[in-house]
Amino acid sequence: MTRPNSGRVAPEQGRTSGAPAPGTTGRDSSAGSPGEPGAARIAVDLLGGDHAPAVVVDGALRACQADPALHLLLVGPVEAAGVVLAAFAAADRARVRILAGPGSPPTHPANAGWIESGVRAAVLAVANGEADAAISAGSTGATVTSAALGLGRWPGVRRPALAAVLPTATGRIVLLDIGASVDPDEHTLATHARLGAAYASTVHGLTNPRIGLLTIGTERGKGDKLRRAMPAVLAGLDLPAGGRYVGLIEGNDVVTGGAADVVVTDGFTGNVLLKGLETAYALIGPPHDGPDVPPRAAILLGVSGTVVVCHGAATGPDLAAGIALAADLHRRAAVRAIAALMDDPEVIDEQ
Repeated sequence: MTRPNSGRVAPEQGRTSGAPAPGTTGRDSSAGSPGEPGAARIAVDLLGGDHAPAVVVDGALRACQADPALHLLLVGPVEAAGVVLAAFAAADRARVRILAGPGSPPTHPANAGWIESGVRAAVLAVANGEADAAISAGSTGATVTSAALGLGRWPGVRRPALAAVLPTATGRIVLLDIGASVDPDEHTLATHARLGAAYASTVHGLTNPRIGLLTIGTERGKGDKLRRAMPAVLAGLDLPAGGRYVGLIEGNDVVTGGAADVVVTDGFTGNVLLKGLETAYALIGPPHDGPDVPPRAAILLGVSGTVVVCHGAATGPDLAAGIALAADLHRRAAVRAIAALMDDPEVIDEQ
């Protein structure tokens, strides 16, 4: 696996993955040139998700209609991509290209081999400079593995983290990990705390972001062996952007907000918490009524490129929001900025 020397990624530049560039089918490769002001080229995995490709097509259409500077690289069956093209006005079709995945469309959704090849192709499009970001609602494991192998991990990052943003009663909070690492060690949680601090500073503009460790109680000695060991590790950690560890927090603190800006946990607990809260908010509404409700999507932190992951059960609006998130992160050069904050001489690459 080719890994970057500094961990920094310029969204405008292609990345070398060692693999040949995937072929496109009948589209002008100049569409969505990064030279166009505000352009964002997003590779979309058409077969990712429980209800693909229908909801992915719906999400792609919604995203393009909302953002005239958005360009899509549709990865998957030509037939499904053609549905998107057919819905566009002739003048807008130049904003969509098709990257046909290998083989024929699956005869059954369980044909995971073909589906996983789609997310790999989307990631390689980013690695080869054909796209600025990739998005998938498919298998989290396949997406994380494809990104780590195709884009490379940053020095010091053993396991990338999926970071989601949740609404709270007082604003919003970054939760990580939500599914990439279900059985982390101390090094992984410490790295994720640094990633979360860098993300909160870069994307949310926070100064001295507060980092909390999710556990079952704030009393000393609460939690499993890993949670009992982590406070000492986090308290002595040099966090990016002036971040500071503020101690143990419980699940209620994630809802009320105010105690921390970033919540660190393992991917198993984080995924359970995320899905439970999202379902509750869908039924009774989020804890605040403001317009800035975060998208139901997560960014993969710690790899050299912008990769966004949506739920397998994502709807068309969810996919559209995820595509918009990917475009926004690219336009902010967020991954490059986060990587720069993480590029510390004290970060030791132990791979």
